[in-house]
Amino acid sequence: MSTELPPVAPEVLAEAVENLTARLRKKLDAATESCAASAARAADGSVTVSFGEDALVTLRPGPAGTVTEAGQATCSCLLAPRCLHRAAALGAAPLADAAPAQPPAEQPEAETPAEPGPEESTGPESTGPAPALTEAQLGAAAALWQAAAEALAAGVTAGGAVVQAELLRAAHTARLAGLPRAEAAALRVVRGLRAARERRATQRLGALTGAFRELLHTAGLLASGAADPVLTGTARRAYAPGGSLQVHGLCREPVLSATGYGGVVTHLLAPDGSRYSVSDVRPGGLARARGAGSASVALGGATLDHAGLARGGLRIVGATVSAEGRLGAGRGVRATPLRGTPWTEQPAAPLFARPAAEAVAELLADPEAAESALLGCDVTVVGAAGEHLLVRETRPDAPLLRLLPAHPHPELPHTANLRRIAAHPGLRLRVLGRPDLDRAATLRPLAVGPVPGEPYTLRLPEKWLGRADLGYDRLQGIHFPPQAEAPGAEPAAEGPDPLADSPLWRVRRLLETGVAGGRRAVAEAARGTEPLASYGPLRRAGLTAAAELSAALAAEADRRPRNAFGRLTDPSPDGYAWAWLAAATHLAAAERSLVAASWAAIPNGAMPTAR
Repeated sequence: MSTELPPVAPEVLAEAVENLTARLRKKLDAATESCAASAARAADGSVTVSFGEDALVTLRPGPAGTVTEAGQATCSCLLAPRCLHRAAALGAAPLADAAPAQPPAEQPEAETPAEPGPEESTGPESTGPAPALTEAQLGAAAALWQAAAEALAAGVTAGGAVVQAELLRAAHTARLAGLPRAEAAALRVVRGLRAARERRATQRLGALTGAFRELLHTAGLLASGAADPVLTGTARRAYAPGGSLQVHGLCREPVLSATGYGGVVTHLLAPDGSRYSVSDVRPGGLARARGAGSASVALGGATLDHAGLARGGLRIVGATVSAEGRLGAGRGVRATPLRGTPWTEQPAAPLFARPAAEAVAELLADPEAAESALLGCDVTVVGAAGEHLLVRETRPDAPLLRLLPAHPHPELPHTANLRRIAAHPGLRLRVLGRPDLDRAATLRPLAVGPVPGEPYTLRLPEKWLGRADLGYDRLQGIHFPPQAEAPGAEPAAEGPDPLADSPLWRVRRLLETGVAGGRRAVAEAARGTEPLASYGPLRRAGLTAAAELSAALAAEADRRPRNAFGRLTDPSPDGYAWAWLAAATHLAAAERSLVAASWAAIPNGAMPTAR
C-alpha cells in the first residue's frame, strides 16, 4: 500500500511551480504522476519521495499534519529548491484548506478540522463586510478572473500542474486581499481538475462545470467593482459568542472526503428552529468516519457521544458559534445533557409538517442556505427503480420522489439500508435528508423513522428514540412489519425526469465539452452540423435564450482572429469565458425552475414536462 502524501498549502505549491523554468514546467505533469507510488514514511513522521538515484524529496509537515511553509519541503538535488522533483512531489500531494479562524476563548485544535464538513460553507455569511471593495480586492479578483478564464480555455485536457498553479497563486492573493469566497471557489476548481485528470471514480464532470461557474461568477462580479460586498465572503469557521443555547439532536451523518479525512457531523435544532451542528472531522479516512459516530463529544465537558447527542440534547452556556451554525468548544463553554425528544415533538415536528415542495422552493431561491438545509417529509415506499428508491410523499397529488444514498461508499450502511427499505412496498416512512438540487425530485436521506399512527411502518428499538441514522444504524428484518400486513402498493416504475427529458441537456453537453476539452473542443463542435441540430429542439421547446447563448458561445470559441503573419490578434480568453459563463448561468436558472416543478404537486402524481 502506498504512503499518503501530507496535504500541502496552496501557496507553497504555487510558489514551487512559479520558480521552475519554462523547460521544467513542460515536464511537471509527467513527473507528478509517479510520485505517490514512490512515497515512504520515515520514523520521524516525514514523508520521502524518491526520484531514482537523482534526488530525494522530503516533506516535513507541521503539527497539524500539513506542509504550510516552503522550508518544510526539501530536495537533495543541486537545483533545489527550484527543482522539478520538489515541485512534482508537492503537486502530487492533496491540497490543504486555508487555516480556519479560531473561535473566542481559544478553541482546541480537536474541534478545528482541516477538512470542511458537508454543511460547511464559505459563502457570504457576514460578520459585517466592508461597504466597498478595496483596490487590493479589485486587483486580486481581476487576477483570479484571468487565471480562471485561462483554466477554462485549457480545459481538463490541458489543465495540468502549471495551469493549476496559476489558479492557486491567484487564490492565495485573493485570500490575502480578504476574498475567502473567491479563494474557496478557486480551490474547488483545482481539486476538480486534479480529480478529472486522475479519472477518479467519484469525480463528476457536472460538478466541475458548476465549480467553474461559481468561480467565474464570483471573480467576474468582484472584478467589475459593481458587486455586492457580501460576495467577498467571510473567513471559514470564524466563531462568535453565542450566549446560552438549548439544542436537540436530529441525526448524525458520517463524513468521508476524497482527501483522506473522516468523521461525523451531528445536526441539532434549537426551540426557535435555528440549525446548529457539532462536528469531529480529522485525517483518518473510512475507519475514522465509521468510528466517530460513537466518539465522545468534545463540547463543554458534556458526557455524551455523538450517538447520544443525535438522540439527546444540550443546554450550553457561553456558546461559541460559527456563521454556518457550527458549535465551538472554547474554554469558557459549559454544556449539560438534556433528555432526547422524538421527531413528533417540538422542535423537530414542524420539519415534517410542511409540504416538501414549499421547502425546496425556498432553498432554490437561496442557494447559500441550501448547502446546509435538511428537509423532512412523510412518504410511502413504492420500490426500487434503477439506482433510486422511489417513494411518494403522503399528500394529495404528490409526485414521485427519488431517494439516493447520502454517501455511496459500500462500507457505509446508507445503500444497504435503502435496499432493505425498498423491499417493503407500501411502507410508511418519515424521512429527514438533504435535497439534491441538481436532480429532479431527489432526496438524500440521513435518517428515517416511523410515521405516527400508521400500522405499516418501521418498528424501531425504544432506545433509538424513533429514528435510525442511515449512515450508522443498520436496519434489520426485526425493524420492519410483517409483509403480510402490507397494503396495496403502486407499481415501481420510474417516472419522467424533467431535467433528462428537457432539451437543455444539449446546452449542458456543450458547457461540459468546454470544461473537458477546453475552448478548442467547443470550436470544433461548432464547425460541424451538430449546432444546427441542437438549437432547433431548444427553440421548438421555447428555450430561445438557451439556443442563442449556446450559439454565441460556439461562435466565440471559434473566433480566433489572426494577422497577416498568422499570429493571434486577440489571444485573451475573456470573451470566451464571458460567453461560457452567460450560457452556464442561464442553464443553472432554467434547471432550477425544472427542479422546483418536479417537487410540486401534480394532478394524478405525474411528473412535469420539460416545457
